Amino acid sequence: MQVTFLGTGTSSGVPMIGCTCVVCRSLDHRDHRLRVSVHLEVDGRSFVVDSGPDFRQQMLRARVTHLDALLFTHEHKDHTAGLDDIRAFNFRQQTDMPVFAEPRVLQQLRQEFAYIFAEHKYPGVPRVTLHPIERDDVPFDVLGVPVLPLRAMHHRLPVLGFRIGGFCYLTDANHLGPETRAQLRDADVIVLNALRREEHISHFTLAQAVAVLEEAAPKRAYLTHISHQLGLHREVEAELPSWIRLAYDGLKVEV
Repeated sequence: MQVTFLGTGTSSGVPMIGCTCVVCRSLDHRDHRLRVSVHLEVDGRSFVVDSGPDFRQQMLRARVTHLDALLFTHEHKDHTAGLDDIRAFNFRQQTDMPVFAEPRVLQQLRQEFAYIFAEHKYPGVPRVTLHPIERDDVPFDVLGVPVLPLRAMHHRLPVLGFRIGGFCYLTDANHLGPETRAQLRDADVIVLNALRREEHISHFTLAQAVAVLEEAAPKRAYLTHISHQLGLHREVEAELPSWIRLAYDGLKVEV
């Protein structure tokens, strides 16, 4: 499996509009973070997890020319706003795009992108096939690839992460139950959100994320969904154990 980090930033991205902090003014490309998303190439398939508002730019930058399916972790706009741009793949591939998410999330997509699901569709709108993830305790099939949902809480909102083989991806979480923590064990790579150092109502802090990872003990781990408040990439990464790295936009990882 090859993992490409399309975006590693929080909902406002980095740099944040109007901010003049040292991180937002940084010239280090690793401090420039689009909204969080990841591209997976596994068993000859091409998947994206979350299509936020930077989806088009991310697809162009990563030179993704084929996409087999789109998975959503939850319904917040920084994870769903780019859904319209799957049209390019509809046109190229001449097929509907399979979309996998919990029923609640699919219903939100129906509301926010009502024109996609209209009885009489405007020519050229995105074409999707919705696949509800009904259970969070058993794997579901994505075009022949088994995917295990990982339940997490984003404050009071239930969200999903995903495990494919030895790769685990969790973002926008601040609580993992015992079952999910058990599902993270024996992973080769875990990706987990770490927003900033200070407490936050709905995201793990840096220290909390490191504690979760130390308990899970994967071979490697990467932190994502990072805000400008965390600090400069090079300085934060220097504080971490060698097996935990900060992800950055464009990073490719083999699993």
